[in-house]
Amino acid sequence: MKKNGNLQGLLRTIGEYALSVGVFIALWWIYVAVKHVPAYILPSPPKVWSSLVKMFVKGTVYAHLWTTTYEVILGFVIGAFLGIVLGYVFIKIDALKTMLMPYLIFLQTAPKIALVPLFVVWFGIGLVSKVVLIISMVLFPVLSGMMLGLESIPPDVRNLMKILKASKWQVFSQVEMQYSLPALFASLKVGIVQAVIGAIVAEWMSGKQGLGYILTYASSTYDTRCCSRASSSRSFWESRRIR
Repeated sequence: MKKNGNLQGLLRTIGEYALSVGVFIALWWIYVAVKHVPAYILPSPPKVWSSLVKMFVKGTVYAHLWTTTYEVILGFVIGAFLGIVLGYVFIKIDALKTMLMPYLIFLQTAPKIALVPLFVVWFGIGLVSKVVLIISMVLFPVLSGMMLGLESIPPDVRNLMKILKASKWQVFSQVEMQYSLPALFASLKVGIVQAVIGAIVAEWMSGKQGLGYILTYASSTYDTRCCSRASSSRSFWESRRIR
């Protein structure tokens, strides 16, 4: 009975997502047809789908997709690791939390698109500036989740571990990490979304390859269906940047 209930819940969730996507596409299609929107402003779903299929068939999108994926994975792993470590250290050392937390909050609340030029100036146009931006977007959610999980540990549990004379490793592995996992996994879900957004924004502002670069090229050439010619026309786009 429990398995059937879980299966029904999963199917219901998938159905809700599918219905939402279907309604969105239908409204998009109707709006374009009724308003006679030009294709270079907002193409219809069939045109977007056709262009997307051509990109994958011709293979022009794979290099861009790999570049963005690599940046996302690298920035997410480093940002998540730093968030977990700093969250744990902040709970253990309150003075360090008081000293550094305001700067992290400022970094989180500052518009990320405004930080891209600074990162480019500091770290140059390349992988490092993009990864730093991704780390800055992943760090705070993971740090907050780790701190929230550690703060949720009941005092009675900590007192029990003291009575049992548990080692620091036993307290960390059997209590602190166990209580931190729910909030930590929730924050990691937010972090991976932030990592994708950060990678695309960084490529959009300063990239020469990646999904963000495709978006920039498409908007500059009014090819809003998708940029299936982005790879072959990179020299044209670079010449525009030099100007």
